[in-house]
Amino acid sequence: MNTTTTYTVVPSPVGELVLTAEGGSVTRVGFAARTSIDPAWRRDDADPALAGAKDQLGEYFAGDRRDFDLPLAPAGTPFQRQVWEALAAIPYGDVTSYAALAERLGRPGSARAVGAANGANPLAVVVPCHRVVGADGTLTGYAGGLPAKRRLLALEGHRFSTGTGSMPSLAGVSNPNTWA
Repeated sequence: MNTTTTYTVVPSPVGELVLTAEGGSVTRVGFAARTSIDPAWRRDDADPALAGAKDQLGEYFAGDRRDFDLPLAPAGTPFQRQVWEALAAIPYGDVTSYAALAERLGRPGSARAVGAANGANPLAVVVPCHRVVGADGTLTGYAGGLPAKRRLLALEGHRFSTGTGSMPSLAGVSNPNTWA
């Protein structure tokens, strides 16, 4: 079966996003600066899956949505998909560390593997890999860049310390390294 990949490009406060869909499910939400448009993809701004994603992303960036309710079909290994499902369970406004996420998955000591799977997340913002920080609370790599990660966390209510501006204040978060 040959499935057509449709795509659209949408503006956002963290830069343009490229959205792709196949068979009625969203397969990618990527930063345009880091996402190559495959010539085989067909632009379709009216694709229902893409239109739904665009609407929900708009609501999220406006502060009117905390959770996404979209048909998703990211391509990845079973381990990557397990990590992405765990990322999707991180509540809005909360953060966790790579080590805590590894423990949550029953794989203590695999923080680096979890970090690699997190970095391969094809559904930026929707699957909230931006909610994973270093064990000491510092912001760590993000496909959209640290300013985008900082902005997404600020949108979700995180305040940042003065000085380097790289460390989110976890005040008000009972235990940022556990799951709700």
